[in-house]
Amino acid sequence: MTWQNLSFLTAAAHAEPLCDALLEAGALSAVIEDADAGTPEEQPQFGEPGSVNAPGWKRSRIVALLAADADVAALLAAAAAAANLPGITDFAIEPIAEQNWVQLTQSQFDPIPISPRLWIVPSWHESPDPAAINLILDPGMAFGTGSHPTTRLCLEWLERQVTPGCSLLDYGCGSGILAIAAARLGAGRVAGVDIDSQAVAAARANAESNGVTALFADSAQPVAGEYDIVVANILSNPLRVLAPAICAHVRPGGKLALSGILREQAAEIIGIYAAWLPLEIADVREDWVCLAGNKP
Repeated sequence: MTWQNLSFLTAAAHAEPLCDALLEAGALSAVIEDADAGTPEEQPQFGEPGSVNAPGWKRSRIVALLAADADVAALLAAAAAAANLPGITDFAIEPIAEQNWVQLTQSQFDPIPISPRLWIVPSWHESPDPAAINLILDPGMAFGTGSHPTTRLCLEWLERQVTPGCSLLDYGCGSGILAIAAARLGAGRVAGVDIDSQAVAAARANAESNGVTALFADSAQPVAGEYDIVVANILSNPLRVLAPAICAHVRPGGKLALSGILREQAAEIIGIYAAWLPLEIADVREDWVCLAGNKP
């Protein structure tokens, strides 16, 4: 079976309406990409719920998947009309043949070295270093594969801070990668909490795959108690709102690390958390920071 891959350039303001119109007209999928990706003109886009961002890129590329027998000209005409735009005449079509999509997806995820002794290894790969601490983790619906800068920042911080037998809470655990890493690094009592029940299920499955004992719960089963280390890799908006709850889980003298924070948001988050404990920038990767501090 084959499909058609349609792509064309458009302005940022037109990209989302055109994507919606293409889907209504019969496209199987439609996405917006940065037409300048990989060049000096590339525009990173960061956002989260509640933030105000200009959507799309100045030079946006729409890529749509069409059935092999789709009438491209008619579909484009219908989409342009629905979006109240002039007809689209400059576009490219590329045939896409049937592939082993599972194998193709797996090929995009290789083992990730966090440090010389800590690796993240998809289950279908052999470990590059069997003597290292290898976290077996498959990409899934829950955030946290180790490839994102914020996850790497937290993993690197945990490797420096986890001591044998310490207790740890992963607040907003996603895939459970941080809690699992802490357990493999020697932590004792380990727990994680997330509002997403699918994330909790993924974290439990990942813990089992790694031979780790950890308590993962959703917001309907709140995790109680204080911990030696609390780590929260979420986003700045929930970190603002959840500051009292997160800090309440840090024991006196305990450590807190926060990530999912852009460099320009750091000062505000530090100011909010100052009511409970002092934070400072522990590390920076790309435009993201990890904040850390000790509770008095």
